[in-house]
Amino acid sequence: MTQDEHHEELPGGAEQAIGGGAAPDGPLLRLIKDRRIAFLVVGAINTGVGFVWFILFSLLFEGLWPHTWLATFLTIMCAHLLSTISAFVLMRKAVFRVTGHVWLDFGRFQLVYLVPLLLNHLVVLPLRMGLGMNPILAQFLFTFVTAVFSWFGHSRFSFHRRKEEQ
Repeated sequence: MTQDEHHEELPGGAEQAIGGGAAPDGPLLRLIKDRRIAFLVVGAINTGVGFVWFILFSLLFEGLWPHTWLATFLTIMCAHLLSTISAFVLMRKAVFRVTGHVWLDFGRFQLVYLVPLLLNHLVVLPLRMGLGMNPILAQFLFTFVTAVFSWFGHSRFSFHRRKEEQ
């Protein structure tokens, strides 16, 4: 089944979003015709960037507070903040190409990432600490959960526009 069979055809190849609006395709779609693939490409780039932030903050905070919950908590929070800022810019400019409503879009974007962030703290962190799992490996595995969840959240909510706003 193709992408067009899943969604109503909208001007500019935009995909139907929650409430009948759409998130228009961005410039990356000139090279990659499928928005899902473009999302994965940008997501992979940003995952790499976020993973580097995670490693750097992990080294910093583990050096200050070795093997503590605080070190892991601060690592996740700082890496989350910096990686979601870069993800927001990349997704907004390269994949969805929306204009206006920057703060509303950023707020929605952060709300989408709130669920994986909470799962990270409430499930992954205690599980990895209890099992003695390497924090970098645990974070790498959790990345797949975040990717699937964020595709639906960003394509249907974060960059939502009503037809009249396009």
